[in-house]
Amino acid sequence: MAKVEKNPLVRGISGSVGNMVFRQMPHGETWISGTPDFSRRKFSQKQKSHQSRFREAAAYAREAAKTQPIYAQLAAGTIQSPYNWALSDWFNPPLIHRIERKAGRIRVEASDNVRVAQVRVTILDAQGETLEQGQAAQAEGPSTGSGWWEYVSSKDGKVVAEAWDLAGNVARGELDE
Repeated sequence: MAKVEKNPLVRGISGSVGNMVFRQMPHGETWISGTPDFSRRKFSQKQKSHQSRFREAAAYAREAAKTQPIYAQLAAGTIQSPYNWALSDWFNPPLIHRIERKAGRIRVEASDNVRVAQVRVTILDAQGETLEQGQAAQAEGPSTGSGWWEYVSSKDGKVVAEAWDLAGNVARGELDE
């Protein structure tokens, strides 16, 4: 693959010409490569499954890059596009790092590569029945990335916390008491 910079002959050209493919990169370079030959390629079931997931991710990213301003904010000043950030968000679910219970408050520390959109806390009894359920509120601090979420509860029991990101991925954590 060849890289071309500041050559007026190929500036702005993209697509295929003969057996060569011209690609315009976001940072201004033109890349030239041979035309790939996929005529004898056979995909495994895992590859087909991943391709299907990627199609779903691409559909999400196309829409979310236009409708979720946070992706444009994260892309500003980088070579990443809002689409790239949305695609990354779809493939990276949030993480729950810690769940704490102190003085009637349940605190959940959760993070995501873009933003944790919401945290739901459920209190279960010994038989697994729901005693209480509700949305946690974000504690003081930054509104993106990682942070603490708080839920006030007077019930005792097993705590189940679920964190969602903008792409709809969910992480689940438990605290037995």
